[in-house]
Amino acid sequence: MTTAPTDQRPVTATYRLQLHTGFTFADAAEIVPYLADLGVSHLYLSPVLTAMPGSEHGYDVVDHGEVNPELGGESGLRALAEEAHAAGLGLVVDIVPNHMALAAPQWHNRPAWTVLAEGRHSATAHWFDIDWDALDGRVGLPVLGNTLNQTLAAGELSLDVGREDEGPAAGRPVIRYYDHVFPVAAGTLRLEQSSGEETDGHESGDSHRQAILDGADDVAQVVQRQHYLLSSWREADSFLNYRRFFEVDTLVGVRVEEPDVFEATHATVLGLNREGVIDGFRVDHPDGLAEPAAYLQRLRDAAAPGTPVWVEKILEDDERLPEEWACSGTTGYDALAALSLALVDPDSAAEVSRAWARVGGTPDLADVIAACKHDTAEDLLGPEVERLVRRAREVLPDRGADDLRPAVRELLTSVQVYRAYVTPGTKPAESALERLESAVAHAGEAAPEYKEVIEALGAVLIDPDAGTADPEAARDLCVRFQQTTGPVMAKSVEDTAYYRWHRLTALNEVGVNPSRGAHPDLRGLHEWATHQQSTWPEGMTTVSTHDTKRSEDVRARLIALAGDDEAWQECRKAAYEQALEHGLDGPVPHLIWQTLAGVGPISDQRLSEYLTKAVREAKVHTAWVDPQQEYEARVLECAEQARTGGDLHEAIDRAVERSRHQIEATVLGQKLLQLTLPGIPDTYQGSEVVDLCLVDPDNRRPVDYARRQEALARIDSGEDPADLDTMKLLVTARTLRLRRAHPEVFGPRGTYRALHAGPHLLGHVRAERVAALALRAPHRVDGAGLADERVELVAGAWRDELTGRRFEVSEGGLVLSHAFMDAPVALLVRQDAA
Repeated sequence: MTTAPTDQRPVTATYRLQLHTGFTFADAAEIVPYLADLGVSHLYLSPVLTAMPGSEHGYDVVDHGEVNPELGGESGLRALAEEAHAAGLGLVVDIVPNHMALAAPQWHNRPAWTVLAEGRHSATAHWFDIDWDALDGRVGLPVLGNTLNQTLAAGELSLDVGREDEGPAAGRPVIRYYDHVFPVAAGTLRLEQSSGEETDGHESGDSHRQAILDGADDVAQVVQRQHYLLSSWREADSFLNYRRFFEVDTLVGVRVEEPDVFEATHATVLGLNREGVIDGFRVDHPDGLAEPAAYLQRLRDAAAPGTPVWVEKILEDDERLPEEWACSGTTGYDALAALSLALVDPDSAAEVSRAWARVGGTPDLADVIAACKHDTAEDLLGPEVERLVRRAREVLPDRGADDLRPAVRELLTSVQVYRAYVTPGTKPAESALERLESAVAHAGEAAPEYKEVIEALGAVLIDPDAGTADPEAARDLCVRFQQTTGPVMAKSVEDTAYYRWHRLTALNEVGVNPSRGAHPDLRGLHEWATHQQSTWPEGMTTVSTHDTKRSEDVRARLIALAGDDEAWQECRKAAYEQALEHGLDGPVPHLIWQTLAGVGPISDQRLSEYLTKAVREAKVHTAWVDPQQEYEARVLECAEQARTGGDLHEAIDRAVERSRHQIEATVLGQKLLQLTLPGIPDTYQGSEVVDLCLVDPDNRRPVDYARRQEALARIDSGEDPADLDTMKLLVTARTLRLRRAHPEVFGPRGTYRALHAGPHLLGHVRAERVAALALRAPHRVDGAGLADERVELVAGAWRDELTGRRFEVSEGGLVLSHAFMDAPVALLVRQDAA
């Protein structure tokens, strides 16, 4: 746990911007004045290093030594920083230490190209996490549409010379396969010349190109001599021998645990940081690294003193971030989970569960997740499992692969967190041991026929230094196993189970356990906030990110609608009846109607793209691999009918209209609480007003900043908010400005105290000077119901920053019905405080 020294630009709030060719550094610079007016302290940028051409996100980095020229290059980044710093704003930059892109055309990634051209003894071979022994010293590239022999027979592989604009491939012999370009190793292109002599193919000019083209019949022999092995993508289990990001073959794992690799991949961003251009970092997927804690310490030591660092860490249920990590905290999914569950109406939870059961939904989410985990380990992460099995055979040579493989899978699926954090050579935390011991016990019970080998493997994972047949392999197995549990969790839970289990989709979010929505309470939020204030006071809080399945406002609408038992059942019934007309089972239409109710008016294209992704991710009736087009067409026809008219369309409209005031209260309450809870609030681009969007790429649509700037100007001129958009903008701006003006109230030296006044108040007070009040299940509250409820505040004069109303709080506390007289939220500031 670390905090920034006082001589650093204080971080009070961040604003996330997604950079790409359509929104560059120059575009970001244009909205700096608006963001400064809004009240944030830092711009929070998606990755800025050179990524694959046309990248929409920047996580497919190909060159760590260059700021992405498509975004404006280093000069553009410096100009943005100058503009931001002049306005009093800092820059936080997202960095990607875990992986690089290895995609067509492969020459864009020069370090990887060198490995493909020169093999395991190349200067950059140690950069990448490759199991060289698995394929006799070659890199497996499962990129072909068919087997290698079929591809050769079809004439789809050809020899050529790299063009001038193809970077390290220029002028060199290459093998082409559609957009893919692969190097030809020196000495492996032996073509017969007219003299009968052979050449290695390195003469230059047109004669060289023609010689290669004339020798195209020998492409099969040339391919077999390379340092890589081409195969069908369907053969990945047998041929892919490098660590990936999750199951994405085009993102290859980088070994930043090697000092020179760390230096090479971080020199540019750290240099800009030490110059003062970059003020902070967000670390993408640290759980994929060999040693997350050591990496963070190295980053902190190399960065400018006081540089804040946040980590993208998914915490499950009551899991806490390791306190020894050298960072400022997480990027805020834990805050999202605690706040989302606290907003749910406990009185309607049973009816929501009954509706899910009536459409045929599986009651127990744990059962769905367990099934998804087994599918993930067997179908999606086969190459990772096979690499673990190879290592396990070295550690336990008396065990066969047929016994080790199911044991490895069972252990992977039994771990209930992204990572347990056992580091060879150091004593693990008790929590890490408990999680692994629990996983071993659970796996043994689930697969008793493999219990003995599971326990033998578990002993190595828990204590890799205890002594085995191969100590080096044991340590590697321990680390690699932990690098694999994260992908199992992500692909099974957020990316599969949450697309199958639709009880209340507002809770199907990264880091949230939706099953807890059946019995929501306020205790979880207050326990989380107390821990955040005491341990990670500068950790981020968020309710929307580039990775959330639904925007904060879509989730708020659904949480509000879920409180109306009658409307919820009416929509459920209409959706189920419509599903029968289209030959669909009940769970998918339950997703369709919630999607339409949450997102509001939506185009056919946006809805179709989302639902196609959703049903493919679910992998029940269709999938990304071999999609079932007839089934998908029925889903889209059902959705289009509901979007444009009919009984379901009308039921959704009635439900939304009946809950209009509850939706307003939930949208505003969620935002106010997020912005005032312990930590650093992050606002995702555009969400300072109501932003109804779905998972990416829907949430990366262009933002109309001119409209937002005009609305903010009207608010500042004294104009009353005309709609929910401007009401949310007012709440956001007034709260962010208050935070910026009073960092001592909201920062590490401040305090947090939960406010209690019956089951429908969500509130807290910061440093006994600022109180945030919101309503939980507002449809169950009216003025009379709050008449006798009071909240404990310091006696004296308080002012609501949102309405301007003043209150005189007596020794008995504040009467809540007075606080909510003008709005469903209140931001009270003590007037007589120093």
